[in-house]
Amino acid sequence: MGVESLPRGIDGMLFSYSSARPAAYHMLETTIPLDIWWFDDQGRLVGSAEMTPCPAEPCAVYGSPGPVSWVLETPLGGFDLEVGDLLVVQPRG
Repeated sequence: MGVESLPRGIDGMLFSYSSARPAAYHMLETTIPLDIWWFDDQGRLVGSAEMTPCPAEPCAVYGSPGPVSWVLETPLGGFDLEVGDLLVVQPRG
């Protein structure tokens, strides 16, 4: 929220859940359009959506297509992923 651009070397924000569950996100006070990517408990992409900035309530709510374990937000159009693609997370050194 309130971020106008991502810092150099940062491609997005990854949210991780301890167990798969339905998830929903909104864009209140988010200034840049984003893609949201939904990953299941195996790390497979199960859906995505384009999210538009929302300066004030009411804002659209973007819900996962089912239970998910990871959610990735990236700048709109920055990645070309397809359902079934695998998320690989590597810890930073």
